[in-house]
Amino acid sequence: MTDYPFSLSLQVRYGDLDPQWHVNNAVFLTYLEAARFTYLKELELWDGVDYFNVGLIVADIHCAYLAPISLGDAIRVRSRVAKIGNKSITFEYVIENEVTGLRHAQAEVVMVAYDYRTQKSIPVPDDWRRKISAHEGRDFQTK
Repeated sequence: MTDYPFSLSLQVRYGDLDPQWHVNNAVFLTYLEAARFTYLKELELWDGVDYFNVGLIVADIHCAYLAPISLGDAIRVRSRVAKIGNKSITFEYVIENEVTGLRHAQAEVVMVAYDYRTQKSIPVPDDWRRKISAHEGRDFQTK
């Protein structure tokens, strides 16, 4: 998979920086989270209001830090769904400079479908599979 059908532009803020004057490593994960929530809202998988209905919880994160990000850099987070299992969705991300294309990080996040009211994992809803399949241009339907 070489295409990332979703992207979110972000501006680096002063508060994102650490004492070395580059974006703190933990903030990279916040950038991924911002892209993920925007993705869910744009595909109408979540209304963006009721966090009890967000339907996903983080299970695993891997992030390769490739180049520092500085204050004022215009960045974008590109993402795609790589896999949908019975109860999980694997997202892949690239954080890059929007002007130069320099890749700052690449990451993989495994999310588990989750009911926050019962505090239990649930199967990925069929409606989600349909919407993600249509958006990604790949078939994630259960066989």
